[in-house]
Amino acid sequence: MLLLTAKHIVADFFLQTTWMAVGKDQRTGWALPLLAHCLVHLAVALPLILIVAPKFWFVAFIDFAIHITIDRAKGFVTSHFGVNQEHPWFWSLIGVDQALHHLTGFGLSIFMAAN
Repeated sequence: MLLLTAKHIVADFFLQTTWMAVGKDQRTGWALPLLAHCLVHLAVALPLILIVAPKFWFVAFIDFAIHITIDRAKGFVTSHFGVNQEHPWFWSLIGVDQALHHLTGFGLSIFMAAN
């Protein structure tokens, strides 16, 4: 769990560029920035999982698929409801997004620990 949380912090905050962060939430042209952002998550998760629990290599791809789904849902809400930093939903949306990502890490950690 700690490793997946650290992966999330690195990929979501240190390695995510403005182009990714802004681009993935646009109404159009969101696909490439979103894909690039989620590939960063995959690129960080896969080596970590291969080092710690190599038989669970596929978990990095599950994390990728869930991450792209959560971020696209957030981007859809952001772009279709005009959510920006002044919008009352902004911080709630960020909070839900981050909670879902952390629950993903928690669930994947439980899966790996149980198997």
